[in-house]
Parts: sequence; C-alpha cells; structure tokens
Amino acid sequence: MKLYRKEDKMSDRIIMKLPQDVFIYILLRLPVKLLLRLRCVSKSCYTLIQSSTFINIHLHRTTTSEDEYILFKRSFKEDVESYKGIFSFYSSHNDDGDLNSIFPDLDVPNMTSLYSIDYDKIIGPCHGLIAVMDSRSTILFNPSTRKYRLLPSSPFGIPKGYYRSIDSGGFGFDSVVNDYKVFRISDVYTEDRYGYPEEGERKVEVYEVGIDIWRELDLVDQDLPRLFWLTSSMYYNGAYHWITTLNHEDKLIILCFDMSTEIFRNINTPDTRQFSSGTCHSLVLLDECLSFMCHPYLGPEIDPTTDLIDIWMMKDYNVYESWTKKYTITVLPIDESPLAVWNDSLLFFQEKSGYLMSYDFKSEEVKEWNLHGCQKSMRAIVYKESLVPIPRGSQSSTQLKNI
Repeated sequence: MKLYRKEDKMSDRIIMKLPQDVFIYILLRLPVKLLLRLRCVSKSCYTLIQSSTFINIHLHRTTTSEDEYILFKRSFKEDVESYKGIFSFYSSHNDDGDLNSIFPDLDVPNMTSLYSIDYDKIIGPCHGLIAVMDSRSTILFNPSTRKYRLLPSSPFGIPKGYYRSIDSGGFGFDSVVNDYKVFRISDVYTEDRYGYPEEGERKVEVYEVGIDIWRELDLVDQDLPRLFWLTSSMYYNGAYHWITTLNHEDKLIILCFDMSTEIFRNINTPDTRQFSSGTCHSLVLLDECLSFMCHPYLGPEIDPTTDLIDIWMMKDYNVYESWTKKYTITVLPIDESPLAVWNDSLLFFQEKSGYLMSYDFKSEEVKEWNLHGCQKSMRAIVYKESLVPIPRGSQSSTQLKNI
C-alpha cells in the first residue's frame, strides 16, 4: 500500500490546475530517476506515471543523441571457477567527449560461471528492455529502473541416449501479440560407436514472457544453416539477425528470425574483401540502419596499409540494392567483434589487454579508455531511458543494488 502525506492533497490541487497535456509534456523532459521519485509526491502523480498510457508515450517520445547512454557489461575473476559480472553506465554529454559514469556500478545477477564470460551476449534495447543471456540463463533488465527478472529455463528434455548442443539464442518483441519473446536453437543428436556426433535434429524453443510459457516450433520446410553461440547477431526491426553461411555452400548471408511470424528468412550480404589472416564479419547499428562490418583476424601477417576495415550500411531494410559502403578505415586491434557504435561516431571495441578502446569515424582517432575487464568479457549496448516494466510471469522483478 502506498502512503501519502497530508501535503499530497495540496500537490494534487496544484497539478490539477495544469492541463494534463502540459503536465505530461513536462514529465517527458525529466530523467527516469526523477520520475520514479515523483511517484511519491501524490496519488495523481503515482497513477499517471505508473499508467500504461504514460509509459507508452514515454517510450515513443522524440529523443536526440543527447538522450543516449551506453551500458557496459564486463567481468572479473574472483576465484578459480567464479567470475563477477558488472554493469557500468556511461554518458558523454559534454564538449570534451569523455565518458562519464552516471550511476554506480551494479552486480550482474546469476552470471558467475565461465559460460558468462565467453558465451554471454547482451541484446537490445528492445521496446525498452535488454536481455543478458548465455546458453544456460536469460535475464531481462531495464537499465533505467534497475529492475530485472531471471527467466525460467526451458522444460523440454531429450530422449535417453541423446545429447543436446545449444547453438544460439535471442530476444525480441512481437508487435502483433504485444509481448517479448526469448528463443533458443539447439541440435539434438546421438553419437556413433566411436563417440562422434551423428546428424541430429534442429530444435527451436520459444518463451513468451508475458504469459510465461515455453513451446517448441514446427520447423517444417525451414532448413536452418549452422549457427554458433558467438556468431555476431543483433535484434533489429522486429527480427533477430545473424551472420552465417548457407549449408553446403560458402555463401555469406544474414539469417533473420521474424519475432511475429516466427519464420526464418535470408538477407544477402554485399561482396566483401577477403584477408589472408582470416576474415571476420560483424553486425552493427549505424545511423539506425542495419550495418555490416568486414575486418581481418589479428595476426603477424596483417599489413595496415592494405588490410582495411569496410563498413556497409543497408539504407533500406531488406533491399539488397541499398547496401552502401559507408566507411573504409584502418585496421584496428579488435579482439573478435566490435562492441557498439555510439552517436554514429565512436566505434567501441575491447583489445586483447582487456581495455576498452574506440575509433572516431570523424577524427580517425584511436583512443584507450580507463575501463577494462577480463579478456573477451566486455559487452556494450546503447540505450535510451524507459519506464517499461518487466512482465511478471510466474515471478516478479527484482531491484538491482549498487556495488
């Protein structure tokens, strides 16, 4: 039960003198931290700010790059088999372009194993929420309210004598049923008498967050290419995307899983250069467009004068002819995949030492930042504040506490 002071009636009278659209306009300009405090000012404030109508208006409000923040997840080793994950919140709303910590660091819950260092990913923002997942666990998190919820594991088992390999997983929003979905793709197989895996059956399991139900998809007439957990992937425009190759071919594609129709489809990639050290491909978001990055594996044979990085942007989604080469830049010491592009100007990545680095597309400056974690443990995501609550399901959400 919410308790209000005697002054609440006076606050209500003052608020009621303002036209509601004017009052809402004022509220939309306030940070979420202050909006959460204003809920305690009066009953009318609490009712308005908690309402689904206001939350939806706030989610779809007009914003600029000044409203963007970046969330880093990084890990540190605590003992031989245990790791500690940390959320760090930053902005860069000043003229010097420095990263500024805006909130105290938070512990990442339920992510302490080695799987959470090498096999985790952070997905979103998706309709105000993000997901942190590894092959075992998924956490939904609102970085603005600091609320999170650990989702239940899939109940589907495998027959005796079979094995399961979790190939990939993802998170997105189904705008048709107005619900979040988490899914995982696995391969169920047996082994021959020598212990080698035989050809198995692909499984796709979907969890609908709002109604708290796992179910299996029927993959009739859907021949899925091979996926790997660390394959570059992202949620964009109502679908989940991976970079992969077609089965039995060397043709590079972007595989898409539509969150509403639950059907897989392909997007063709542009023709890109190949590197003698090996070629990496990554998905990034640039100018709010699906973008494709081609860069070399780091090695002693890298030639910085010829081994360059290409970044392609798809200006019109799912239109092959709209692929445009946006940048060709010098080779960077990227350890596996880039982390994120911020304000369409800074490309963040983690180098092998564990430190955060950036490349400025405008000034071409490469910079090392005073932020680090275990090698290959850093993840990043750009987000805007939201009041969106995490659907309850069978369990309510929990508030993360500052370190």
